[in-house]
Amino acid sequence: MGIYEYSVERPDGTMWPLSAYEGKVLLIVNTATGCGFTPQYRELEEFYQKYHDKGLEILDIPCNQFAGQTPGTDEEIHEFCTLKYHTEFPQMKKSDVNGEHQLPLYAYLKSKKGFAGFGKVAKAAAMGIMLRKIDKNYKENPDIKWNFTKFLVDRQGTVVVRFEPTGDMRKLEEQILTLL
Repeated sequence: MGIYEYSVERPDGTMWPLSAYEGKVLLIVNTATGCGFTPQYRELEEFYQKYHDKGLEILDIPCNQFAGQTPGTDEEIHEFCTLKYHTEFPQMKKSDVNGEHQLPLYAYLKSKKGFAGFGKVAKAAAMGIMLRKIDKNYKENPDIKWNFTKFLVDRQGTVVVRFEPTGDMRKLEEQILTLL
């Protein structure tokens, strides 16, 4: 099964087929409204404004699986994002990205690009310390580790790279530009 065969649920309950993104560069991100990485919404919206006309699409999938950092309803999440960060990219229904109730899309994404580490930045060390307390073997599985994990998909539907929340947003932008 390829990425375009999946669909995700919108807040109104309708299904959104990823086939709508064929021929586009797609950035899929699990988000949260009360996380230390939440300000990444600003950069994501900047990318969307700069590159949407060139073929970039961003798919926002709010998730409350990480320290309960997205407690609101879909409507409250949408209101927060549009008022605080002026987001215009599509936001889906709050969903699980790990575990028994994970979106099938996320099982697919993780099968294509597993966890490769948080990098060398200060936040990376903090993430490692925190995650070792939750799962001492966190490095060994492909699960999403935290909010704002991003998957970049090329115009042919290939999952090209996974960016952890600690990843440098400038490097993400550079990668996007190589695919546009």
